[in-house]
Amino acid sequence: MTGTLRGRSIVVALYAVIVGITGVVGAILGAFGPDDLTPVALFGLVDIQPTPLGLAVYGATTIGLILGVLLGLVAYVSRRVDAERAGEQS
Repeated sequence: MTGTLRGRSIVVALYAVIVGITGVVGAILGAFGPDDLTPVALFGLVDIQPTPLGLAVYGATTIGLILGVLLGLVAYVSRRVDAERAGEQS
């Protein structure tokens, strides 16, 4: 069980690092990118201005949601497979 917890914490840490890097890159793009950037629509609902904070929020939110959904699906499938294997061994 400790190997599983250690593996999960590594995945969560990697997820946080990727989302953080995306936010930093968005902030850098907003600060030093072209001056003629147009506003971006977050999920087609909210227009976000191309400021350093706006692009950091946009990048971190979109990548965080996309990776979060994928990690959630992987965790769900992993639990199902583990449950089926435990049922077969009984």
